[in-house]
Amino acid sequence: MTTTISIPIDSALLLSLRLSRDEFARELLFSGALALYRQNKLSLGKAAELAGYSRMAFIEELSRRGEAIFDFSNEEVDELIEQADVVERLLESRVQ
Repeated sequence: MTTTISIPIDSALLLSLRLSRDEFARELLFSGALALYRQNKLSLGKAAELAGYSRMAFIEELSRRGEAIFDFSNEEVDELIEQADVVERLLESRVQ
């Protein structure tokens, strides 16, 4: 089920942005989806769905716009790397 939301926008704003009505609507959906994703209110997949993208296309668009796909602190990155090293050692021990 879909819901339609109508937002009044002054046409002068669209002229200033040099966007058509459809382009503005797509940009608004993408920006809103990104904001909700950044606030951890939507998963990456749900944000992509809201923006009208597949998950992979949403990731590619984030990359194209220079947006970080995942926001991890330095400590979280260090922990992930450490966990990956542990998994790698476990896998190597099983192969030998």
